[in-house]
Amino acid sequence: MSASILDGIKVAEKVRELVASDVSEWVQKGNRAPKLQVVLVGSNPASHSYVNAKTKACNEVGVESDTLVLPDTISHNELEEVIYSYNADINTDGILVQLPLPTHIPQLAAIEAIDHRKDVDGFHPMNVGRLTIGQPSFKPCPPAGILELLDYYSIPTKGKHAVVIGASNIVGTPMSVLLSRESGGAKSTVTICHKFTRDITRHTIDADILIVAAGSPGLITGPMVKEGVVVIDVGINRVADHNREKGYRLTGDCDFDSVSKKASWITPVPGGVGPMTVAMLMKNTLLAAKKSLYPGK
Repeated sequence: MSASILDGIKVAEKVRELVASDVSEWVQKGNRAPKLQVVLVGSNPASHSYVNAKTKACNEVGVESDTLVLPDTISHNELEEVIYSYNADINTDGILVQLPLPTHIPQLAAIEAIDHRKDVDGFHPMNVGRLTIGQPSFKPCPPAGILELLDYYSIPTKGKHAVVIGASNIVGTPMSVLLSRESGGAKSTVTICHKFTRDITRHTIDADILIVAAGSPGLITGPMVKEGVVVIDVGINRVADHNREKGYRLTGDCDFDSVSKKASWITPVPGGVGPMTVAMLMKNTLLAAKKSLYPGK
């Protein structure tokens, strides 16, 4: 068998169309357009590329955006003062501090400096905590995008065994929560694996849904999965390829060729989870403008 493709580009376009329609209706009612403020520290090429993609998506859906580029020599305290100024700005609905940050800046402290009501990335402990207990919150964009993909392609999750590889605060941990929730969630039985998991194949071979977010190219191979598995590859890794003009190619955490021969569905890299992540950011920014998750605040 050969896997069908979970087309993140196609589904993300449909999500953006819905967001654009909602933004237009919101503005027609006399409201100002939602505004996303991006804070970018340093000159990391990948970070600049991601920010450009987010800015382009904002333009497409009618969300105003502004990017403040700061030198990588900025201190932790100076960055926090910048964030506080946007917290206080009534015309700023969403704040996104592009990660990763320079090593001298504590990442969690920067995230905590953001007003949780403007935390459209969904990384603030307040949003993470509310997510965990099933309360309204901004959902982290990659996991939210994955659920949107599964829903669009009518892939059943109730009672399925979902295995998540990677326990990061950005993907793995919130993904496991969203998959396992009974009320408003995917209603799956979830196993979460990480670098200390022994005999990882024992878990992956049993997965009905396998979500891989380990940042390790080619980690999962065909012999590690069963026939008919649904595979979501979150990894985006640069692998040297001297046959390419840029000198590298993008690859996921799965060996696509071998895994796709056994999977029923699989996301490509690129073109899978990445576009969905940006689309869900647009959705969160509109929610922030409407103050629908934290009304009256």
